[in-house]
Amino acid sequence: MSSTNLQPEAGIAGMFISTSKDENGVLNAIEFHNDDRFNFAYDVVDVLGKSKPDKLAMLHIANDGKERRITFKDMMVYSNKAANYFRYLGIKRGDRVMLVLKRHYQFWFAILALHKIGAIAIPATNLLVKKDFEYRFKAGQIDAVLCTSDGKVASEVERASKTYDGLKAKIMVGPSTLKGWSNFNRDIRFFSPEFKKPADVPGGDDPMLMFFTSGTTSYPKIAAHSYKYALGHYITAKYWQQVDPDGIHFTISDTGWGKALWGKLYGQWLCEAAVFTYDFDEFYASQIMQMIEKYKITTFCAPPTVYRVLVHMNLAKFDLSSLKTVATAGEALNPEIYEKFYKATGMKIMEGFGQTETTLTIGNLQGMEPKPGSMGKPSPQYTVEVMRADGSICDTGETGEIVISVKDGLPEGLFLGYYLDEKRTESVCYNGYYHTGDTAYMDEDGFLWYVGRVDDVIKSTGYRVGPFEIENEIMKLPYVVECAVTSVPDPMRGQAIKASVVLTEGTAATDALKKEMVRFFRANLASYKRPKVIEFVKELPKTVSGKIRRVEIKEKDWAQEDDPHKYASTGEESKDE
Repeated sequence: MSSTNLQPEAGIAGMFISTSKDENGVLNAIEFHNDDRFNFAYDVVDVLGKSKPDKLAMLHIANDGKERRITFKDMMVYSNKAANYFRYLGIKRGDRVMLVLKRHYQFWFAILALHKIGAIAIPATNLLVKKDFEYRFKAGQIDAVLCTSDGKVASEVERASKTYDGLKAKIMVGPSTLKGWSNFNRDIRFFSPEFKKPADVPGGDDPMLMFFTSGTTSYPKIAAHSYKYALGHYITAKYWQQVDPDGIHFTISDTGWGKALWGKLYGQWLCEAAVFTYDFDEFYASQIMQMIEKYKITTFCAPPTVYRVLVHMNLAKFDLSSLKTVATAGEALNPEIYEKFYKATGMKIMEGFGQTETTLTIGNLQGMEPKPGSMGKPSPQYTVEVMRADGSICDTGETGEIVISVKDGLPEGLFLGYYLDEKRTESVCYNGYYHTGDTAYMDEDGFLWYVGRVDDVIKSTGYRVGPFEIENEIMKLPYVVECAVTSVPDPMRGQAIKASVVLTEGTAATDALKKEMVRFFRANLASYKRPKVIEFVKELPKTVSGKIRRVEIKEKDWAQEDDPHKYASTGEESKDE
């Protein structure tokens, strides 16, 4: 596409981003400029703080219901105070600072302050315990920690710090009773609301952010992102979540994982939209719906797990008329959930795909008619292919690995690599492509359909079977809330297919129900795709970001491979195998 067809985006984003659309209004090209030294905190937040000081940046609701309306001027002022405070504590450019702040509003002050200083922000979940912190401190060479005073987080950090001497500062949001800790809320008041911008401003390709990945296998890797990552989320917010500059966007996410920065900061504020943050301790779907109704949320994004709960509620009793667009990502969305939600609300869930290492890579974008069960089409920000193991490109309908071209350099939003781990970086970035480890196929219309992780694919009786298509069928059963399909050892087939199933409340887990499910499998699945083992479970193992950990189920089952009676079938084997 010729750059003459590109037009600057509206508002502050137009300084850095130009786009073009096809005859149907669907985004088909994007170009970034003035990004060599781009720094989100200075170039977006501070500019809006001065030009639109009273514009709402965040509506924050504490767990006790207290409301805080925080403007862009507030964000500018308090991030300046925090930057001065961090400098006073000895935090400098290049230092790595872990933020364990749940959904506290102080997270936004702190991360913007770190961007201004040039220190590297490392969000982390409050679910971590001593051994998790020990690993992260050493692997990430952490210099400072800012954490919540809620629960046992600070005491776990303190215990972990006994085996790691690299922390120059331990800071708590809230009153501190631990010796040697600083009090963020108290201390920040004494620092200037003006922060002198350094002559050598951090930005562009400099490291800004690191995530410990929430992958479904192995110990967490550390994905490092540059300051351009923030620009990379413009499509995420504008064309996928479709945020409104005069509206309020609500993404359900703890700040400890990447989805928070997909939906609670960069792209939304580039669009000048306010973000909604509810700092809850426990998830109750009815409370989420009440928040949408009360605060007139205009756009909403949540992982598929949330929608699986919502479709089992009476959504008609909530006034959701303010909602214009709903979206999902994190793992594949079952078509059955899409259809149920659409029937209940009249809204089509816009599915998207990306990773900790990327921004939105594939999605159902503004102006597109989504296909239930499809991730959508590749974002014009990336050159996406579906690739065979030998490096050749798959044909239409053929399953292969999702890869992103890096032949012309790293596109905006793609990670810099894994921190201090060149071997792991080279294992996913080679021959001109970043290899996602996820498999899919592309249909004749260019839509991508998720199959599973490369290591989730089941090899049974000579067939290769992706778990997601089987899970989609199981999710059609009205008494199933969630399920996971994995392999178990089988002396005849090598691997057999197992379904771990979470039932709706009040549904009895009986042998009769298993037999009913087997009859359903016979009627709806090819013989080689039918689960031979069904296990009813109270919950499925998940990562902190809500992804189902099939690998944990698989590892547990394969550890018992020597027990010949462990995986006896339901007694309803298909007769046509």
